[in-house]
Amino acid sequence: MKEIANFLFEVGMLQKTPRTGFQFLGSGGESVAEHILRTLFIGYTLCKLEPRVDELKVLKLCLFHDLTEARTGDMNYVNKKYVSVDEDKAARELAEALFFGDDIRAMIVEFNEKKSQESLFAHDADQLALIIKLKEYGDLGNKYSGEWIEFAIKRLTTSPARKLADAIVSTDSSEWWFKDKSDWWINAQGK
Repeated sequence: MKEIANFLFEVGMLQKTPRTGFQFLGSGGESVAEHILRTLFIGYTLCKLEPRVDELKVLKLCLFHDLTEARTGDMNYVNKKYVSVDEDKAARELAEALFFGDDIRAMIVEFNEKKSQESLFAHDADQLALIIKLKEYGDLGNKYSGEWIEFAIKRLTTSPARKLADAIVSTDSSEWWFKDKSDWWINAQGK
């Protein structure tokens, strides 16, 4: 049980690990844990759009895809030009102490190999999480986010993800809560 406790403490480190690419965008930020949560919801949604994929596997791939960053930190695209990270070593050492570690490591390997349909959906969920974040920052005035979105869209591989990206880009990020512009916003009365 001690090794499981250690694993759960390690997972908690993802809440303290920043996604580093936003420093180049000039605004915004999120932790790796926040990114993983949104990626999970997107992966779930993509599975509903394409029910032939193994939903549990997609969700596990989304859950574990950035787990090693608790050990390695997040390497953005600029960092990756100059720094090599031994993600395999991080995954192996993370997994070796856990009786279910082989499952986690297999998911990390499958995600990185991008060979299975499920891994492609998980990768698309990962990119869509970035696209949504960039859209939010663009709606708040970041003039660089649109160009970043264009590159992220080019990395999408599945039809449902491309269709969802189109909807994300054409939807105001505040619409979900601010589309009802009735008297409620003046009187604050419940319906």
